[in-house]
Amino acid sequence: MGPSAAAIDNSTRLFEVPSALCPLSTMAQVIKLATGEMMPQVGLGTWQSPPGQVYEAVKCAINVGYRHIDCAFSYENEHEIGTALAEKFTSATVRREEMFITSKLWLTYMRPELVREGCLKSLKNLQLEYLDLFLIHAPVALQPSKQILPMDKTGKIIFDDVDYIDTWKAMEKLVDEGLCKSIGVSNFNEEQLCRLLSVAKHPVSVNQVECHPYLTQQKLMNFCKSNDIVLTAYSPLGCPGRPWKFKDNDPRLLEDPVLLDIGKSYNKTPGQVLIRYHIERGNVVIPKSVNENRIKENFQVFDFKLSEDDLGKLNGLDRNYRVVNFAFLRKQKHFPFKSHL
Repeated sequence: MGPSAAAIDNSTRLFEVPSALCPLSTMAQVIKLATGEMMPQVGLGTWQSPPGQVYEAVKCAINVGYRHIDCAFSYENEHEIGTALAEKFTSATVRREEMFITSKLWLTYMRPELVREGCLKSLKNLQLEYLDLFLIHAPVALQPSKQILPMDKTGKIIFDDVDYIDTWKAMEKLVDEGLCKSIGVSNFNEEQLCRLLSVAKHPVSVNQVECHPYLTQQKLMNFCKSNDIVLTAYSPLGCPGRPWKFKDNDPRLLEDPVLLDIGKSYNKTPGQVLIRYHIERGNVVIPKSVNENRIKENFQVFDFKLSEDDLGKLNGLDRNYRVVNFAFLRKQKHFPFKSHL
């Protein structure tokens, strides 16, 4: 399925649906994917959520009203998420069909013959029979390994010569088998998306990328909209909890004076403004937290709208600044972020 001039703009696929189970908002917004599936616009991110905490975070999020949980095999916490989900299903707090669960194929499973195995591992960990969305985590392949990052004796990462096109074709078989309702990608650039669209038989439903006012991704976002691909924004708050240290000259998005002033004008926190920023742009957004109050706060974003002037101010902060640049993968031929190194 190639790019279509008649593709529907994402903004026309926003739906507001009543949600009696969302005590912190009267309406919970969803976006209709190219497959027809409904994807909640705000989800709980789980990258860097520590063992012992992610279990409670998922249960708290479901209680608050989240119906979208973003996971990945490489986060090494899917088993705890699965336990939390199973408990909520068993207690009838929520039904499986009311939840939207995303996972990602890790780079050591990029060989076509390993794709199904990679999917089944996540399904087993999550205690699910199917995924609502399954993404290729990045276009870069690593050597098959039991380790997340396979390395040689000198400590260098071992890459694999796999074309993500071949990986995608194996992903499509998962849809045919009923293991996934929709499939997509993560960390793909526009050129890679074009190449994928030229051969895809199933819709490329989502491209999950880093996105925030310091990295607005406007050009990529426009391309995705014109090809009926939903953009999901990860690290929407600028990744304040990044596992590596801030350098003295690193910009701190949550401390930006423009953002702080906008937040004050709406009586909202900087984080709430940043989440609302993506809602206004028609993106899906997956803020991560394991703090109960912050999880609730991040969902209190459906009771206000940003003005066009304030959206313009936030877009004006763009400095093409990427926090998560995957520099350790830069030597693989399909590395997507060469312009950010």
